[in-house]
Amino acid sequence: MKPMKLLLAGVAATVLSLGSVHAADLIIGSATEPSAIDPLFSRTGNNQNIAQSMFDRLVSTDATINMEPALAVSWTNVDPLTWQVKLRDGVKFHDGNPLTADDVIFSLNRAKNVPNSPAPFSGNVATIASMKAIDDLTIEFKTKAPTPDFIEQIGFVYILEKKVAENATIEDYNSGKAAIGTGAYKFTSWTPGDNLVMTKNDAYWGKKQDFDKVTVKFISNDASRVAALRSGAVDLIDAVPPGDVKTIQGVSGLKVFSIASSRLIYLALDSVRDKSPFVTDKDGKPLDKNPLKDVKVRQALSELVNRQLIIDRILDGSAEAAGQLVPNGVAGSDPSIKVPAFDANDAKKLLADAGYKDGFGITIHTSNDRFPGDAEVAQAVGQMFARGGLKVNGVVAQPYNVYTKGASNGEFSAFIFSLGNSTPTSATGLRNLLMTANKEAGTGSFNRTKYSNPAFDQAMLAATSEFDAKKRIEMLQNATKLVFADVPVIPLYWQKVHWAGKANLSYVANMTEDTTPVLAGLAE
Repeated sequence: MKPMKLLLAGVAATVLSLGSVHAADLIIGSATEPSAIDPLFSRTGNNQNIAQSMFDRLVSTDATINMEPALAVSWTNVDPLTWQVKLRDGVKFHDGNPLTADDVIFSLNRAKNVPNSPAPFSGNVATIASMKAIDDLTIEFKTKAPTPDFIEQIGFVYILEKKVAENATIEDYNSGKAAIGTGAYKFTSWTPGDNLVMTKNDAYWGKKQDFDKVTVKFISNDASRVAALRSGAVDLIDAVPPGDVKTIQGVSGLKVFSIASSRLIYLALDSVRDKSPFVTDKDGKPLDKNPLKDVKVRQALSELVNRQLIIDRILDGSAEAAGQLVPNGVAGSDPSIKVPAFDANDAKKLLADAGYKDGFGITIHTSNDRFPGDAEVAQAVGQMFARGGLKVNGVVAQPYNVYTKGASNGEFSAFIFSLGNSTPTSATGLRNLLMTANKEAGTGSFNRTKYSNPAFDQAMLAATSEFDAKKRIEMLQNATKLVFADVPVIPLYWQKVHWAGKANLSYVANMTEDTTPVLAGLAE
């Protein structure tokens, strides 16, 4: 991250013609690109950034994750097992057909099983027992169990047009044939590895958009993305490297949009398998016994990480050290849970108590284009482990679309990942990341290590069935304490996120880190 400052300093003397955004066009430089255009293929951020530009959900959230009506205008809990949802009248798909209850029912059914999805929406719909259209704009839902956060679960599934999507293939979405939503922008073209082009939906039910045409250029390299903004090749970029924020703020004609996000960067550990593929002895030979199964070892690894040093040295302060899933301010966060202190001496004692006085060997895997500093953070964690007596056999960094497949397939022993909490409470994140993976129950959708803690599962089931809001939050806090004491993952930090653009642009910096033209506009 630091060399970027030198790069920018070297071009600072160059006179650049930044210009202004042409009222009809917007060009975004994005650090990531989607793996598919099908909005239900993957919940990962790279796919969702594109999906939410062309498709809508029943509900949305504002910049600080407060829930707002979208395609649904109301939701009523009729009894503990029954909900009634009213749809917005007058909404049309891009092909001119009206949104109906049948489209919503079809979409929620489809979300149960999208083939080859690396991050499915199945967990969002698992509690549904039945759905019935009362009329074209009203749906009655029956749930399998009392579900007070029902609208949070189903509300974030993208809605498709039934007659277009029911026989569509992944290729139909990628070509645009099936990319028919109700969103603010329409699909024009996608050139994988290069760009995606959209045009304004003049019939959009929501806020009028300022741009007739939007081009999203995929620029994974941080230096290239910043340079594209400074040269005027793009109008707006995301994932601004923390070390470049002050420099960009000092450039006439540019401005930065920032917010503290709810995205947790964490180290996942293979604590389940008896043998782990990238755990060895100090000589590099496979171990018959997986040390990561021992909670003392996991605690030791957590204590070897100097979170604040990573934040200060690599992220230029653009993060907050973490000890649990969500930061203060998100319902379910427990202020009694402290960030694990950096304590190398105690870590070595814990390793010795677990039978690993001389340490063991480990390889850390990471993406190199998913979030600012991902590869550098992994390198720093590796160095800290090495200073604690472990033999770090390597730090392997891969492009995100490759890396996430390996992580989902259980190919790694220790890997850096992130989870963005996009709902008003911690319940969805806890359910997806740490509950036992069970497709039918809709739990553990992002539980890539197959961690399982029956006591935590029961605590979560009780919490998510409680309709009293105050009690539910207390129960979520208790579940959080229970599971993080077991160190299933090592929380590192919640990142602060930055976008940068031309001075005549506005952008709504948001805790969910969404990069979409829907949040951009011409500054007044």
